[in-house]
Amino acid sequence: MKIKEIKVSKAIKAVLIVLALALVLLGLVYLVIYLSGYRIIRYASESGETRFFGKVGKDGQPMTGTVYFADGTKADVDMKNNRITYSDKSEYVGETTDLIPDGKGRLTFPSGEYYDGDFVMGDMTGYGTYVYSPVIGDRYEGFMKNGKRDGKGKYTWSDGSVYEGGFASDMKNGEGSCTWSNGSSYIGTFVNDVKDGTGVYVYPNGDKYEGTFVRDVREGTGTYTWQNGEYYTGEFKANMMDGHGTYYWTSGRTYEGTFKENKIVWELG
Repeated sequence: MKIKEIKVSKAIKAVLIVLALALVLLGLVYLVIYLSGYRIIRYASESGETRFFGKVGKDGQPMTGTVYFADGTKADVDMKNNRITYSDKSEYVGETTDLIPDGKGRLTFPSGEYYDGDFVMGDMTGYGTYVYSPVIGDRYEGFMKNGKRDGKGKYTWSDGSVYEGGFASDMKNGEGSCTWSNGSSYIGTFVNDVKDGTGVYVYPNGDKYEGTFVRDVREGTGTYTWQNGEYYTGEFKANMMDGHGTYYWTSGRTYEGTFKENKIVWELG
């Protein structure tokens, strides 16, 4: 029994010695890392914890290293140049808070498109310019909210068409004006990217409609003027003269009465 007890005692001592040496070695490794200026820094946010591992400056702030975000993605940081390169190859250069874009900056995507403007804790929020990829060629300048066009802004298409006015959730909403490359134009109200409300639309051939629209269709009351000077004022339905109205010819002749699907309904009697 004594021999077995001695052997067990020696085995335990050996294990303890190995553990002690491992702890010392681990401590030395951490000491070397610490003296080399490397740190692990944790940041708490509403979306979870963000962790940084890398070199810090004399003030203890991150300089170069890797940041691990709460959603599982990561990025390489170079705070000497205020640059963050994400795992999807997107690159941000600008102001940050806790290694998250916050303030003025520029985010460039792998496709070549970029946003240059205001950020609020990682979101494109505020005023800025969004330039779409060279393949698309469009450009937006105005207010953003959580990465979407929201507020007053100007959108220019690659073909030269331009919209300037209100936006909400990436769509034309509110008062605005749009000029298309085919020569047509509209000044009035938009709802969810289409004409809806009161406005003036000028067609490529010079015809003009001034009145109400419902979901991009002439609907309600308005005045349609042809290029030759003739015009109709009255009710519209499904883009056609429909209901009560008056038609004016350039000769001075007029007709007031009922119209149905662009045709006069002649009343007998």
